[in-house]
Amino acid sequence: MKKAAAKKFMCGFIAVCLAGTMSAGCGKKSPGEADTSTADAQGKDPKEKGYDTADTDVKGKEPVTDGDAHQTEETEIQVFIAASLNTVMTELAEKYHEDHPEVKIVYNADSSGTLLTQIEEGYECDLFFSAAQKQMDKLEEDGLVVEGTRADVVNNQVVVVTFRDSGTKVTGLENIGDAQSIALAGGSVPVGKYTRQALVNMGRLEPAEDVSLIATKQVSEALGGVEISEQDNVSKVLSAVLEGSCEVGTTYYSDTCGYEEDLEILEIVGYDLTGNVIYPIAQVVNDEADDGQSAAAVDFMKFILSDEAKAVFDAYCFDTDVD
Repeated sequence: MKKAAAKKFMCGFIAVCLAGTMSAGCGKKSPGEADTSTADAQGKDPKEKGYDTADTDVKGKEPVTDGDAHQTEETEIQVFIAASLNTVMTELAEKYHEDHPEVKIVYNADSSGTLLTQIEEGYECDLFFSAAQKQMDKLEEDGLVVEGTRADVVNNQVVVVTFRDSGTKVTGLENIGDAQSIALAGGSVPVGKYTRQALVNMGRLEPAEDVSLIATKQVSEALGGVEISEQDNVSKVLSAVLEGSCEVGTTYYSDTCGYEEDLEILEIVGYDLTGNVIYPIAQVVNDEADDGQSAAAVDFMKFILSDEAKAVFDAYCFDTDVD
C-alpha cells in the first residue's frame, strides 16, 4: 500500500522523546494519558503534516556527537500502541532515549482496531504494538508486516472492576447484569472482544463465529436489559468506572495498576474463559521511511523485547511469561 507523507498521524495520548526522570512501577496517572510533566506543548496547526490533533512534544537531550563534533541526525519513528500500553511505553521511551537521544519516538495510542484501520488507510507507521493477535493477523494478511519481525511481548488478563466503596452487588461476570450500568468496550476493541468471548464460554451469550461482531445491544439483552455504555478503547472504560458514571466495567489487570485506592477488582477472569491476552509487536512496512528511520525502528523494537524492558512491563502488572 502506498503511504502518503501527508498522512502522518497524531491521535490523542502522545508521548514523544521522553526525558528526565519518571518514577518506576505503578505510578498513578489519568487513564490513557501520557506523562507530560516535562512536556512542551507546541500547539501546531492540525493541518500541518496532516496531523489530526495537536502535538505534544517532550524535549530531550541534544543529539550526540562523534569525535569530529559531527552532530548525529535526529530520526523520528512512528509507533502505534494499544491504549492499555500507554503508561508503560511512556517509561520505556524515556529509558530508551537515555542512550539514544537522537531518536524521537512518537506514540499513537488507541484501540488496536482503530490503529489497524489507520495503518490500512495509509497512516505512516513504523511499529505496531497490538493488544490482540487478531489485528496483527489482519495486518500480516495485508502484507504490511515486515517479514520475520513479529513477536509476542506480554500477556494480560481481563478484570471486572468497580469504583471503591461503590456498594455494588456484582461479584464478577456471573452476575454482572445486576449492575445499574456497565462500561464495556466495543467488539472491535480487544478487551471488548475478550469480554464477549468469556460471556459466550459461560453460556451468557449465544456462540458466534466472530464474537467481536456481537453488538453491545445483544450483550445488554442477554444480561437482562442492563444499561451498557459502549466505549471505544480500554482507557475510556477505566475512566467511566473511576468517575462513577458506570457502576462496573471490564478492563485489563494492568490498567488497574496505580489505582488500587480508587478501584476494586471484583474478578480476575480466567484464561479458560478469555483465552490468552497476548500483545504482539511487529515492524510495519513504511514506504516513506529512510534507512535511518527503519534502523531506529528495528533497534527500538529490540529494546522492547529486552530483559530491561521486561522488568518494566513486570512493574506495570503485565505478565511477561508468554512462552
